[in-house]
Amino acid sequence: MNLPRRDFLKTAALAGAGFAWAPTAPAAVPAANTTAAKKRLKLGIATYSYWHFRDPKVSIETVMDRAAELGVEGVDILHRQMDIPEKEPLTAEHRAHLHRLKRHAFRNGLEICCVSTHQSFVKPKLEELLENVEHTKKCVEIAYELGCPCIRINTGRWGTTKDFDELMKNRGIEPVLPGYTEEEGFKWCIDGIERCLPKAEQCGVVLALENHWGLARTPEGLLRILNRITSPWLGGLMDTGNFLEEPYPKLQAIAPKTVYVQAKTYYGGGEWYTLELDYKRIAGILRDAGYTGYVSLEFEGKENPDTAVPKSIQLLREAFA
Repeated sequence: MNLPRRDFLKTAALAGAGFAWAPTAPAAVPAANTTAAKKRLKLGIATYSYWHFRDPKVSIETVMDRAAELGVEGVDILHRQMDIPEKEPLTAEHRAHLHRLKRHAFRNGLEICCVSTHQSFVKPKLEELLENVEHTKKCVEIAYELGCPCIRINTGRWGTTKDFDELMKNRGIEPVLPGYTEEEGFKWCIDGIERCLPKAEQCGVVLALENHWGLARTPEGLLRILNRITSPWLGGLMDTGNFLEEPYPKLQAIAPKTVYVQAKTYYGGGEWYTLELDYKRIAGILRDAGYTGYVSLEFEGKENPDTAVPKSIQLLREAFA
């Protein structure tokens, strides 16, 4: 039977659509590690890269402008670089300053991916421990006001080496406080971090514990704390430059617990030491561990950051491509 031309065209169109969307053999589902490997890492710049605690201080806004020019996705703000007091309680004026920084990042197309803070939980006196807990809670609030999902925290150290330059000459090693044991130090640190976690969860801010000087100077020390505390709001921060000897097996040991990465470079020679780091090898370590978060540059060399930071970002882009 002949169909009217209108019905024929309708039938042909439907047939063509059916052909175009005809089911094909199902594609193979990639393994979980393959899926993770395809997720794109993001690059950031730590504001510390432009200011190593010496006058004149470089503003956070200036670093945001530089980061936007270099086309990275995030900026990692050093708490002590902000134009607000480090230890005082947050005021309305302080919050307004944080909101201006948040707006400046947004206008530059940047995420504020971390706030790098300082505290010490290696405190034998409970009142001093609680002071550092309250300070860390305030830092969590700062991150919340900035719309930032993560803060860098430290274990703290014994403080028996007063001069930081001397500590660096000793490769970050210092004696335990007289009358106490390292075991007690870990107990205080774990207690302090646990006291901060309810605030972190309330604000939706992850605490990233760095392999820094003090109890987390070794992978064993860092993992001892991370394995003791079970919380989705605590993870490890891998600083690629803080394992001074045989870094790669140590970085590999902490990679499965890593939630944030700070990548050191040392153009012009390091402020305290210089490491020749193989970032393609480090990228492989992180890829094998399934890491898919931020890699934030911490330039710690003596070269002018206006030339050293762009070189560093290019180095990381090539390594983590």
